[in-house]
Amino acid sequence: MVGAFDLNLATRVVFGEGALGRLGELARELAFRRTLIVADRGIVSTGQVKRAAVLLQASGAEPFFFHDFDANPDTAMIEAGRAHAAASAIDSLVAIGGGSSLDCAKGINFLVTNGGEMRDYWGFGKASRPMLPSIGVPTTAGTGSEAQS
Repeated sequence: MVGAFDLNLATRVVFGEGALGRLGELARELAFRRTLIVADRGIVSTGQVKRAAVLLQASGAEPFFFHDFDANPDTAMIEAGRAHAAASAIDSLVAIGGGSSLDCAKGINFLVTNGGEMRDYWGFGKASRPMLPSIGVPTTAGTGSEAQS
């Protein structure tokens, strides 16, 4: 017998063929204006970042780009992304790629909104301020990074 529970997920999932084509619509719903696109260099080479930028521009959002990270982004890479995001005065993020891109964007978001360093957020529930709105566009299946805090 399963006990009672109350499940309230904060993650919206938009799935299906052509879902990337809805990026501008989704960004408009979230009032994106100055958006940092976080994607690794391999994803950039596929043309998906350029396509995302065009969709964001059509929705009224100005895209900025951060690609200076590797697999399993470390504290220094996330700090570089935070500095770039702060200099660009972003109000939102779009992560495109696998777990590294999505995790890097989440780390940047933590530091932009809550300050400090990544080590301040080890554990769960450490953010004291709301995060910037973000959209994750997973291009691989495996880690579930798009559905994790």
